[in-house]
Amino acid sequence: MACDTFAPDVNGASRFAERLAAGLTARGHDVHIVTPSVGHRNGGTFTEQIEGVPLTVHRIPAVRWKPHDWLRFVWPWRAKHYARQVLDAVPADVVHSQSHIVLGRALTRIARARGIPVVATNHVMAENIIDFTTLPPLLDKIFVKLAWDDARRTFRLSRAVTTPTRKAAEFLEATIDIHGVIAVSCGIDAGNYRPDLTPREQKRVLFVGRLTTEKHVNVVLQAVAKLAPEHDLTFDVVGGGDQLHNLQQLAAELGIDDRVTFHGRTSEEDLREFLSRASVFAIASIAELQSIATMEAMASGLPVVAADAVALPHLVRDGENGYLFEPGNADDLADKLELVLTASPEEYRRMQQASLDGVKIHDIERTLDTFEKLYRGEPLED
Repeated sequence: MACDTFAPDVNGASRFAERLAAGLTARGHDVHIVTPSVGHRNGGTFTEQIEGVPLTVHRIPAVRWKPHDWLRFVWPWRAKHYARQVLDAVPADVVHSQSHIVLGRALTRIARARGIPVVATNHVMAENIIDFTTLPPLLDKIFVKLAWDDARRTFRLSRAVTTPTRKAAEFLEATIDIHGVIAVSCGIDAGNYRPDLTPREQKRVLFVGRLTTEKHVNVVLQAVAKLAPEHDLTFDVVGGGDQLHNLQQLAAELGIDDRVTFHGRTSEEDLREFLSRASVFAIASIAELQSIATMEAMASGLPVVAADAVALPHLVRDGENGYLFEPGNADDLADKLELVLTASPEEYRRMQQASLDGVKIHDIERTLDTFEKLYRGEPLED
């Protein structure tokens, strides 16, 4: 499994790869992860505990991308060399690329040359990339076009291409002119979460995710500022990122810094606690191909207020388990948060149950079943 981002990174692509690899290992498969090194200048092969399961992780020598707060990458002109080394050592039956950018690109090409089938998953949108290129806007457009052109070439070497939702599949097909992209949910184990269906004594808005510009946490802050005096609510922000200082400064400018707590990255246990005691989950992102954080909130029995963008409408059914708002519109977000926070106990409980019901289709076991079939080249049910 080729991963340009993996533990200890905290993001949707990394978390998906971790859960998929651990789940496959628990089913008896021998899973090897190929990913940039962390803290080991020369890389190496290690046994690491991921999701409570020992995994073999090949850490490839990598360097930090300075404009980003944690991103590391392998020099592209060395990636094929390392791909050959790994495939010389590991008798792989299939390669699963989690990224078409560096390691996934290299593993795909070497595997294809050796007759090893490749399954590819796309987690990338342009908004995930251009904030960190440090290029002028005009060159950003050229960079993104070249990246997608290369993605097309890489994906066409794969036996199957997947992405987390049908909307994301349509986006990918339209962007790089390929066909047959398969929508496979990232999946979660809903049993890991603790829904609390009792009335809330305190109104708590929660966001979980990376603090980067495409997440638009500033919009949630602006909405909270409109509601805070009236509802005596608090806003918990769980996650780290390059926008932390800017968001802290904005909270102070809005006069709500005493109501907003930036918790940084937390343990899984602490995350579950935040999810259990929150009143509503708010996400203003415009670049979600699925949003594992939103699924975790639903598995915790939370109503969700989300931007009506990309894949979020696949998770949030307007008026059922929460509400959708116009992307970037803090007034609309505030209005939708108000609907949840002022809902009657019966209405609030109905939204909670709708979230629990809606997340069932995203069970990780279904995801594992699907990828096992793709690895074996078996046909999928619709």
